Amino acid sequence: MRHSRGLRLVPVVAAAWVTAAVAIQLPAWTGALSLALWTAVAVTMCVAAFLGRGMPRHGVPAALLLLVVSLAAAAAAASHVALAQPARAEVAAMALDGGRAVDVVARVVGKVERRADGSQAFDARATRFTTGPNGRNADVEVVVRVAPQDVDIPDALDVGSEVVARGTARPGRPGERAVLTVWASRGVEVTTAPTGPSAVTAALRRGLVRAVGGMPGAGAGLVPGLAVGDTSAVAPELDAAMKASSLSHLTAVSGANCALVVGIAFAVAALLGASRAGRVAVGMAVLIGFVVLVTPEPSVIRAAAMAAIAMLAVLLGRTAAGTAVLSLSVAVLLITDPWLAASLGFTLSVAATGALLLFARPLAGGLGRRMPRPLALALSIPLAAQLACGPLLVLIEPTIPLYGVLANLLAEPAAPAATVLGLAACLALPFPWLQSGLAALAWLPASWIAATAGTVSTLPAEALPWLEGWPGAAALAVVGAAVGAIVVLPRRGGRWRLVARAGSVTLVAALAGVALGSTALTTVAGRWTLPSQWSVLACDVGQGDAVLLRSAGAVALVDTGPDPAPLTACLDRVGVSRIDLLVLTHSDLDHIGGVAAVTGRVDTVLHGPDDAPGRTAVQRLTAAGAHELAASTGMSGALGDARWRVLWPRADDRAFPVGNDASVVLDVRGGGIPPTLLLGDLSASPQRSLTASGALDPPYAVLKVAHHGSADQDAGLYAASRPGVALVTVGVDNDYGHPRDETLAVLDDVGARIARTDQDGIIALWAGGAGVVVWREHGG
Repeated sequence: MRHSRGLRLVPVVAAAWVTAAVAIQLPAWTGALSLALWTAVAVTMCVAAFLGRGMPRHGVPAALLLLVVSLAAAAAAASHVALAQPARAEVAAMALDGGRAVDVVARVVGKVERRADGSQAFDARATRFTTGPNGRNADVEVVVRVAPQDVDIPDALDVGSEVVARGTARPGRPGERAVLTVWASRGVEVTTAPTGPSAVTAALRRGLVRAVGGMPGAGAGLVPGLAVGDTSAVAPELDAAMKASSLSHLTAVSGANCALVVGIAFAVAALLGASRAGRVAVGMAVLIGFVVLVTPEPSVIRAAAMAAIAMLAVLLGRTAAGTAVLSLSVAVLLITDPWLAASLGFTLSVAATGALLLFARPLAGGLGRRMPRPLALALSIPLAAQLACGPLLVLIEPTIPLYGVLANLLAEPAAPAATVLGLAACLALPFPWLQSGLAALAWLPASWIAATAGTVSTLPAEALPWLEGWPGAAALAVVGAAVGAIVVLPRRGGRWRLVARAGSVTLVAALAGVALGSTALTTVAGRWTLPSQWSVLACDVGQGDAVLLRSAGAVALVDTGPDPAPLTACLDRVGVSRIDLLVLTHSDLDHIGGVAAVTGRVDTVLHGPDDAPGRTAVQRLTAAGAHELAASTGMSGALGDARWRVLWPRADDRAFPVGNDASVVLDVRGGGIPPTLLLGDLSASPQRSLTASGALDPPYAVLKVAHHGSADQDAGLYAASRPGVALVTVGVDNDYGHPRDETLAVLDDVGARIARTDQDGIIALWAGGAGVVVWREHGG
């Protein structure tokens, strides 16, 4: 009964959430929607007033009052979007073509974070936009991305700084809070460094990063992340391991961090004899200070709100009060910021907090019948969070971390110690000797967490495949409910409990079997047969190109082959779900025909001169969120710890404008990738020009042979490249006779080992002790 009282406000949350989601997806209709909802509020209030007069003893029915509040919350959320829409639409219209030069004056409001492609990204509140001679003032949120070397004063770029970002802009997709994504290709100028509290907290965070900079092992970089959410020192490999082992939430400022800090403040205040009101005041003051320290960006403020709700429920000792406050807080947050409705982070935060309030205690009770009580309590919290958040996480990645609960059980005891000691080290900046000692103490539990992540992420079948999309989320939700029932319901009891347990066990087995069996053979089972250390991998997609490059967790795909199906099968088998850099060398179907397989999964698309089919493919990718770059000689960038460089085509080269001879040619090396040259479909003439340009940097450990091994090759380029392994991407029994005998003879003459997808299937390569190791699917 007490739980049901606490859930009475759930309809209010649902109304605000659904309306906000609809409004931000269809902003042009929000004016009419808000008017209709306010009209419904007025009508419902009139009905309630009439019924109240007619039933003075009983009053207005509670259901009718709840309907009024729900409609009012929905109307308020829609009205917020409607009022913001004119300014947002006008700003978005300034960048509709995606290539117009724009200067944006803004204030940094979010942490500066490194992306997988090597760029930096941060949220900012823009105040002025200028395109050519036209300018306008506005107050909207944008995302700025910039290469690190294009920031004039890197140390001054932090939360609170004023900047001018110069480059191009792309309108945000419907539902995104950011109106524009600004690609600052012409640089970011820091006009004003952080001042006041922002300057102090920025100095404290940088001081903690410096304090752990000389410590050994990957755990040193985790200390700032665990303490204050600064992940700038976390190596890409460790970041990937943390994500694979379901531990990445430890380096995000979550409700758990806030609750820990507030809990310590409460304990200290209690030891000093403070009253309940005094302890609350101290806790709130410390919480506000912690939020300012770790940067008061929206995710941190939400985490603090969730922590305050959970602490309130604990202090009152009433779960119903906690769920009621949670519902009211979520509704208020959605009204004040409707774009939270599309935020997966916000949804996960609400789900985790709700699970803690509603399910942790029953799960602990059920587990306590089978294991020691302390262990049951320790397991109940990550299990509740996993059951609640799992269905949402599979929408991002259709896999289930098999060892997630185990990894959290091992790492969670160390997290509070690392957080507290790291936070103390951060605040001890004025005393270097004390800061060094505290940072060294924090290094110990942080290293344990890093070792746990590294070990768990290398276990076999660390992630089991699952159904994609909403069907997968619904199936996992049902499985989670059934697992919860199995844990909570006692083995002995009434007939209905036995039936419920048996039904839950059967349901879990059936759904898990269907979901896992539908994808296991093409994903997990296939992945076990592939070498895990590959850095270059040629997919077998028939007569076409699809070559993967991997460094420090970042992945590039060069061309997509002729058809989406074989590319999807290859990506699923190797476990690649996100493409940081997609290179479309040119617009022939055997290189862009499989674009549908990666649409919506690409961060940046790099392409050469394109015709109508190529333009369509690029537009399809950018419409799904990819950033577009036109390749030209001299362009370069990062892929994890590797560097890529464009050797061809030359800008504005009329001799080779579109097609095979204008293919993008890449030099990729470093970060575990052996020196690799990818030649696209260049014919002999541009090959000679490329050799004469002096852009080659031989010897190349791996060379992707041009145009599937056609006869139109320049032997001088291959002699100059001095390849160790010649990779031929070609289809079985193709109509062109590729690879041609004369081309194979050229490769033999330069001493290259030949690997070809028509005979070898998938080909994986990586740097070994004595050179490049070549693994062949059909031959090992």
